[in-house]
Amino acid sequence: MSRFNSRIVTFISDFGLQDVYVGVMKGVIAQINPQIQIIDLTHHIPPQNIAAGSFCLLNAYPYFPVGTIHVAVVDPGVGSQRRGVAVAFPGGYLVAPDNGLLSGILNIAPATAAVELTNSRYWHSANPSSTFHGRDIFAPVAAHLASGVSLTELGVSIDPASLTVLPLTKYEATNNGFLGRIQYIDHFGNLITNIPQELVEGKIWSVVAAQQAIPSCFTYSDAAVGELVSLIGSHGWVEIAVNGGNAQSRLGLEWGDSVSILIPSKDVI
Repeated sequence: MSRFNSRIVTFISDFGLQDVYVGVMKGVIAQINPQIQIIDLTHHIPPQNIAAGSFCLLNAYPYFPVGTIHVAVVDPGVGSQRRGVAVAFPGGYLVAPDNGLLSGILNIAPATAAVELTNSRYWHSANPSSTFHGRDIFAPVAAHLASGVSLTELGVSIDPASLTVLPLTKYEATNNGFLGRIQYIDHFGNLITNIPQELVEGKIWSVVAAQQAIPSCFTYSDAAVGELVSLIGSHGWVEIAVNGGNAQSRLGLEWGDSVSILIPSKDVI
C-alpha cells in the first residue's frame, strides 16, 4: 500500500464547530496519511437529523472526482447495534453508520459493494468509544481507503440491498398540480420541497404553503424585498423563499410539512 497515493475525503456531520470533534477526526486521518485532502461539506446538519444529512450528501457528491471517499456522521444510534459500513458506488466510496444516511445517494447511484466495518486493524482503537465512532472507526477507515486499502479488507461483505433506507418522501399528483412536502430547510430559511424541477419546467405554476399563495419566479430578486417567492433552486427542487428574508420564520413550516404546487393548465399525468 502506498501511504501517499491518496484520494480526496469529504466530511459531513451534525457536530457543529464549537467543540473539537471535527478537528479530532481530521487529526486521526492526518496520523494515518497527512497528505489526504479533506474537504468539509458541512458540520451544521441539525442534530440527529438523518434525512437532512442524506439530502446534503446527495446534493454534494456529484461535484467531486470519481473515487472520492465521503464520510458522513449523523449518528443518533452510536454505540447501539446499528452497523458501521463502507460502500462502493459509481462515484467512489461512502463511510457512515448504516442508519439511512446514505439513502439519497444510493437511490440515484446504487451501491456496487458494501462491507460492515468489522476489521479493527483499520480502526483508531480496537475498543472504540461507545459515543464517538466518527473518531474511532469512520475517520480511520476513510483514511485507509484513501491511502489504498481495498474495501474488502475493511470488514465482512454484506448485501447492498440490506443497507438501511429511509422511507421516500413522495409527492402526489392532484387534479391541478402536485402535493409535496418540505424535505430540507437551509441556513437562509429557504424551504426546499420534494417536487423536482421537471414537473414544473415550462409551465405556469405557483405554490400554496401555510394557506398562502406564492407565485413562481426565475430568481429571488424577481420579487420585491420581503416578498415570498417560489422558484427552482440550484439543487433542482421547487423552493420557497423570501427575498431578503426567512421563509421558514414567515410561514412557520418544518421538515415534512405539506405544500401544494398548482399548475392550472397541467396535462393529465
